[in-house]
Amino acid sequence: MQLIKLIMTWDIIPGQEQAYIEFNSREFVPRLMKLGLQPMDSWYTIFGQAPQIMAGWVHEDTEMVQRAVESDDWADLQEDLRHYVTNFQFKIAPVTGMFQL
Repeated sequence: MQLIKLIMTWDIIPGQEQAYIEFNSREFVPRLMKLGLQPMDSWYTIFGQAPQIMAGWVHEDTEMVQRAVESDDWADLQEDLRHYVTNFQFKIAPVTGMFQL
């Protein structure tokens, strides 16, 4: 069975780090899980020209992941996340290894 990955990247707005951390643990993670996704990986860029955060969430059903990102709940979650981050992007891809862009 091929896992499907929702890969998201963003940068935290300067000065919003603490609020972002609280939002991430109290809202973002539980709401993604409510959409049926499971966490796979999370990366934090310390040095270089790359998104500050990259997070991967998975499910075994491509159609389910597609429905999740087309849902009103996903739209609301993105809107709430944008209070704390910039340059938010996402894509859906098959899992091919540990680190994917």
